Amino acid sequence: MRPPSLAAPSPCYKLRLTTLGRMSIPSSARPVQSNAPVSYFWSGDILRSRSVGEVVFAGRVDVPVPTARLVADWERESALRLGPEPGDVEALSLPRARARWPDYRHCVQAVHDWTHALGLPGVLADCDVALMTCRGARYHHDGAHYGGAAFCNLFMSEDKGLDLHFPNTGDRIPLRRGTVVLFDTGQPHGVIQRRSRGFDKADFPAGRDGTQVFLTWELPIEHTHVGHALRIAFDTDPATSLLLSEEQVWLNGARAVVCPDSGRWCRAEPM
Repeated sequence: MRPPSLAAPSPCYKLRLTTLGRMSIPSSARPVQSNAPVSYFWSGDILRSRSVGEVVFAGRVDVPVPTARLVADWERESALRLGPEPGDVEALSLPRARARWPDYRHCVQAVHDWTHALGLPGVLADCDVALMTCRGARYHHDGAHYGGAAFCNLFMSEDKGLDLHFPNTGDRIPLRRGTVVLFDTGQPHGVIQRRSRGFDKADFPAGRDGTQVFLTWELPIEHTHVGHALRIAFDTDPATSLLLSEEQVWLNGARAVVCPDSGRWCRAEPM
């Protein structure tokens, strides 16, 4: 999916940028640790191996307040998608939302400008974009389905006391309208209550609004600027890549999964 043609934003949507994380260095300058996670991802018709980026970029951009009609529509669709159980991340209809979202292009432009300031000029132009919702999110990684991508997320909901937490990097990002984040899909993450140390579905009782709506772009990890910014080292384990038939993340020589409550790495159960 290709973002729409973008006009220059109005002055009232001026970009305001802050960034968390360290400045990138060439991947060739960083040795790959033997106990570090390895992502195996599709590159065309072959599986390649790579490191999992430990850099998380986060900031805040000025985006317009969604209209009451649009927010009400998100709330209705989120209730249908998520049901009574918290912790899942579900897709909403972006075409439906865009029909009710006059300021959508300004939101896209703000993220375009933010990624440009990170040294990723024009990367969003050909990237798939989706509209998502979550009522909290259990810890997980997305390397089993999106190992060839980095995620760039723009949160559109107001502050509801939730944080996006990356337990293995220590990054904890308050979520509010205009929060924008760029990270490796293989990096474990979850959306938790600000006072919590982990994910607990009891923190999201019925009747309490704990949903967040966000736009998400899939940035190709093999893009020179994306891989460099996240400090990715490629082809770190080509021998194992030849033995696999699907995307996955390994740690210490075995397939790894994430504890949904703590975000810690653990070995997958044998099939």
